[in-house]
Amino acid sequence: MFGYINVNRKELSEENQQIYQSYYCGLCQELKEKYGAKGQVLLNYDMTFLIVLLTGLYEPEDRTERFTCALHPTRKRTASGNEITGYAAAMNVLLAYHNLVDDWKDEKKYTRRTMAGMLRRDYGKIRQEYPRQTEAVERYMESLAGYERENESNIDLVAGLTGEMLGEIFAWKQDEWYSELKTLGFYMGKYIYLMDAYEDLDKDEKHGSYNPLIKLRRDSGNDFETLCRLMMTSMMAECAKSFERLPILLHADILRNILYSGVWTKYEYLQLKKKKKVK
Repeated sequence: MFGYINVNRKELSEENQQIYQSYYCGLCQELKEKYGAKGQVLLNYDMTFLIVLLTGLYEPEDRTERFTCALHPTRKRTASGNEITGYAAAMNVLLAYHNLVDDWKDEKKYTRRTMAGMLRRDYGKIRQEYPRQTEAVERYMESLAGYERENESNIDLVAGLTGEMLGEIFAWKQDEWYSELKTLGFYMGKYIYLMDAYEDLDKDEKHGSYNPLIKLRRDSGNDFETLCRLMMTSMMAECAKSFERLPILLHADILRNILYSGVWTKYEYLQLKKKKKVK
């Protein structure tokens, strides 16, 4: 489910690229400090978006540091972070843990089970610190498993589960911004589910795995691609509306880059792959 909330680097200024990268590096360092090397391997850009979003809204004081990255040792990197970075790191581990458990159940990959076992103690601590968010993810996994068993074909209903879950994660605090952040996360979550199902469609159909888009493709025929694009566009339009209602000035250009362009980079990549197959 990870990897869809990306920045479009081609459309971002060099200054904003550096700012965005510094938050990404800050998240990496936070994962390393709190969860060790096993936490670092879970790093993803989705939670970097959450850091930039919440930092732009709440404007906490950043801390920055220069460090040497093991993957890029030739020059020092800059890591930026604040109290939100710790929250995003915890959510990163929370989501990754369930993703690993789900992969083990579906594909019986022992590496996934081993990694999930290594995270179990950290998961327990996160559950105590963030019970609302943890319960939302656990509820989501249980409900999704039920829909999969029933082979639920209502794509809006199934995607809505991811929306509800991500909405609770985006809503860092139960304060004046809770409702709007939950709304933004809800539509982002639905978009992510649709993109994930769209990307895995051929693989899932081949292996007989659950994917509500399989039935939609069979029923809609030549209109399938148009319908998928319309559904995803609708979700991101609602995300953008929600974002624009928030009083965010700090890092607003980076956030708009992601919401209006970056989230489509994976979709555009998939279209290019399809065109090459046709040739």
